Amino acid sequence: MKKEVKKQNKKDKKPKTPEDILKYEIARELGLMDKIKEGGWKSLTAKESGRIGGIMTTRKKKMKQNNK
Repeated sequence: MKKEVKKQNKKDKKPKTPEDILKYEIARELGLMDKIKEGGWKSLTAKESGRIGGIMTTRKKKMKQNNK
């Protein structure tokens, strides 16, 4: 008898950080989730990645200011 072994994705092994959650949220808002699901984060262009990073930075600054 052969045992079937399910392969786990790398992303399933580690818990998502608040930054990861924010990154996914922004990617979803920009309509990039289909592209990310198909090819992973490496499939994004530099412009798309930069856009996500810029929005993340802006939101983190706003959250920090709201907590003061």
